[in-house]
Amino acid sequence: MALHLIPLGLFALSVALPTSALAQGAHATSAVELAREAGRLQPGQWVWAPEISPKGPVLVVVDLSAQVATVYRNGVRIGVSTVSSGKPGHETPTGVFTILQKDPHHRSSTYNNAPMPYQERLTWDGVALHAGGLPGYPESHGCVHLPLEFSKLLFGTTQLGGTVIVSGRAGEPIGGASAGVFSPAGERRGTHVPLAPDESYRWQPELSPTGPLTIILSRSDGRAIVMRNGIEIGRARVELPDQNFETHVLSYIAGAGGAEGHWTYVAVPGHDGDQGRPLDMSIADKARIPEAFRKAVLGAVTSGTTMLVTQAPVLPASTGGKLTVLASEEAK
Repeated sequence: MALHLIPLGLFALSVALPTSALAQGAHATSAVELAREAGRLQPGQWVWAPEISPKGPVLVVVDLSAQVATVYRNGVRIGVSTVSSGKPGHETPTGVFTILQKDPHHRSSTYNNAPMPYQERLTWDGVALHAGGLPGYPESHGCVHLPLEFSKLLFGTTQLGGTVIVSGRAGEPIGGASAGVFSPAGERRGTHVPLAPDESYRWQPELSPTGPLTIILSRSDGRAIVMRNGIEIGRARVELPDQNFETHVLSYIAGAGGAEGHWTYVAVPGHDGDQGRPLDMSIADKARIPEAFRKAVLGAVTSGTTMLVTQAPVLPASTGGKLTVLASEEAK
C-alpha cells in the first residue's frame, strides 16, 4: 500500500491551519484493504480507494459518535476519514443535507477571515464540510472538519446537490436505536406544508425537476417525504409494516444492461453489518402507500437515490426533533 503524501503546493496553508489538518493519508486498492485501514485510523488520518467503485452517485455519511466520515460511490465504500465536529454549544446538526455550494478557497466572514479550504456547504446558516483542525475530539463551531488532502479528494468527487447524512451524537457511544438524523431546524425554513385532512399524498416534481433524490420515511408520523436537490417535491401518508425502531439508510443501485435495479443498505452508526445487504422486498411490499404516489416516486428514482427509514418525527405537531432544513448564511 502506497502512502499518499501532502503536495508541496499546499504547504502555504500550514501557516493558517492546525498541523493536524495536514496529516498523512493512505491509498487502498481493495475493499478488504480499505476496511483494514479504516478500522485503525487515528485523529487526522484517512484512507482513500476510488478504484473500488470508479463511477456512480456519491453519498457521504458523517458519524458524529465515532467522529468519522465515510464516502460511498454507487453504494460502495471508497473512502473513510476522521473528522472533528461541533464542540459543546456549537454542535453539528444531524440530518439529511444537500451540498448547496462548493468553494475551494472559502474564508469565513465570521471568524477573522479564517481559511476553510474545499468548503462544501450543507446549510445556509453556516454548516459545511471543509479542511480544519483534527485534535481527536469535537472542536469546530458547527462545521465538519476534514484532513486537508482528504477534503480536496472529496471536493473533486462530490457534486452540487449531492447527499450528506449526519447522524449520531458526539461524545456518546454508538447506539442502535437512535433516530439519529433529525434535529431542530434553523431560522429560515424551507417549504414543508403538511397534508390537508383530505389529502393522502402530494406530488409536485416541477418544484425541482432534476438533481439527487432523497426519500424519508417516518414510522412515528406515518409519512413519506421526497426531496430533490434539497427541495420537497412530494409527501404521502404511509403505514410501514414492522415495529423496527432503528434508523436505516439505503441506496438505489441501477441494474447493468437494462436489468432491474435494487436497494442496498448503507452502514450508519450501530449498523455496520447492514452494509451491502439487499432490501427484503417482501417487507417493502407490505408497506401501505397510495398507489399513484408509489408509481410517481418509482418513476423518479435513479441510481444513487437515498432512502432514510427512521422513527424520528417530521410533522410540526409531533414531539421530538424535526427534520433539519436549510437555514441562513456564513460557514463556520
